[in-house]
Amino acid sequence: MMDPRALSSPAARPIRAAAARDPGPLGPPPALSAAGITKRFGPLLALDDVSLRLAPGSFHALLGENGAGKSTLVKCIMGYHPADAGEVRVGDAALSIRSPREAQSLGIGMVYQHFTLVMNMTVAENLVLARPSLPLVIDWRKEREAIRAFMARMPFRIDPERTVRELATGEKQKLEILKQLYLGSRILLLDEPTSVLTPAEADEVLGMLRRMADEQRISVLMISHKFREVMAFADEVTVLRRGRVAGRGKARDLTPAAMAEMMVGAQPAHVSAARGDAPAGEPVLRIVGLAATAGRGRRALDGVTLTVRRGEIVGIAGVSGNGQEELVEVLAGQRAAREGAVLVHGEPYGAGREQTRAHRVRCLPEEPLRNACVPAMSVAENLGFRVFDRPPFTALRFGVSRAALRRSAERLVAEYAVKTPSVDAPIGRLSGGNVQRAVLARELGSGEDIELLIAANPCFGLDFAAVAEIRSRILLARNRGTAVLLVSADLDEIFAMADRVLVMSEGRIVHESPIASADVAAIGRAMAGHR
Repeated sequence: MMDPRALSSPAARPIRAAAARDPGPLGPPPALSAAGITKRFGPLLALDDVSLRLAPGSFHALLGENGAGKSTLVKCIMGYHPADAGEVRVGDAALSIRSPREAQSLGIGMVYQHFTLVMNMTVAENLVLARPSLPLVIDWRKEREAIRAFMARMPFRIDPERTVRELATGEKQKLEILKQLYLGSRILLLDEPTSVLTPAEADEVLGMLRRMADEQRISVLMISHKFREVMAFADEVTVLRRGRVAGRGKARDLTPAAMAEMMVGAQPAHVSAARGDAPAGEPVLRIVGLAATAGRGRRALDGVTLTVRRGEIVGIAGVSGNGQEELVEVLAGQRAAREGAVLVHGEPYGAGREQTRAHRVRCLPEEPLRNACVPAMSVAENLGFRVFDRPPFTALRFGVSRAALRRSAERLVAEYAVKTPSVDAPIGRLSGGNVQRAVLARELGSGEDIELLIAANPCFGLDFAAVAEIRSRILLARNRGTAVLLVSADLDEIFAMADRVLVMSEGRIVHESPIASADVAAIGRAMAGHR
């Protein structure tokens, strides 16, 4: 593989010249190819011999469930991650792209799902400061004239003197795209570019990119889960599933049903034999008309209504970013609800410490080391968060009995097979699977019968042994009568564990089915916003 800095052929020079602020050389952009890309993160095989070609002037959609490998593939192309095998080609040149800056020098630009703008700076300042190098003294008068001339050549314009904070969400997304065009990018990689946009804003932004691709000014590779947008704007589609190419084709030749089957498979995963067959009991958790907002006032939850009964696992499926995270945050007391009600055992529930104790509610959040632990504190201290202020863990009424905490921690570590040098070791030094086991031990191992467990992506990124252990523990809790709300981006996990499946899309519950009669294709379509 060649180093981009060693390129000297005439065909390569226009690509390197694209880093200038000129709109780029005449003619179509170069082809971009990823051939046989394989990438491992420890034991996890994130990409397995994945190939993709972005033709000059085309609009290509990259589909797949969360964790399918889409972002990893794009990051390998951009130089964030070195691929373990395979090569990236721009035009006819095989390259070793070692950083996003090198990718930018080759005319490849990335538009991220979340804005990378400096909110208190002007549009002009954001554009100029995005350049890879700047003079010691910036001639702002000259720069503003150049930016006005640049804007005049673009299909959409934003006043260079406006502060980014004043822009609407759709304008900020346009500015992110303008920034890449200003830097000379002719190959645009878009990571969920419409996730924060209204449907009208999304159509406007994607329509402008589609026209620029038709004019052979740019090529676009867009990560998306929204079938409507793929069908409306894409030429070609590649679908990843579990790090492999599950299918590809021309968008005009594919149906939403066919793409959904590629994404999630034709058959559900094997249902775990550990699940008991006792009927569900009375309602434990009821959510009625729940609404909440996310960043920039975006409506993240829109009238969510659901019920979880005793001895039942209700699985919430859906592509991340459709309100699942905000739902868990409301239930955990980390985000305020704007409308609606959360009831546990028929009583209003606000997730305060006394309420969680009274109603025996426990939570296993996503990324537990960040959301449920203090990394620098010991395993014993983290395991004691629920009980340190209750007998027998209190010493002389106001202190904490460290001996009692250690004894309890040693019991839980043994019972839940947490691998740690000792209970006095900082929990931040444990592997991800062992952190998850420790948090599960804290939440379920108190000896009390837990009434409600909220689990968010409990097995994400873990090895097979940890996955099997954690799923088994959750199923055992369910069989003892615990009501479980399982929020997971892994549809196979939902089918392996849940009794009922609900699908969230754009902050709403859009599909519901008993797991025994669930239609995988219908669930896939609902997850992708195609109903």
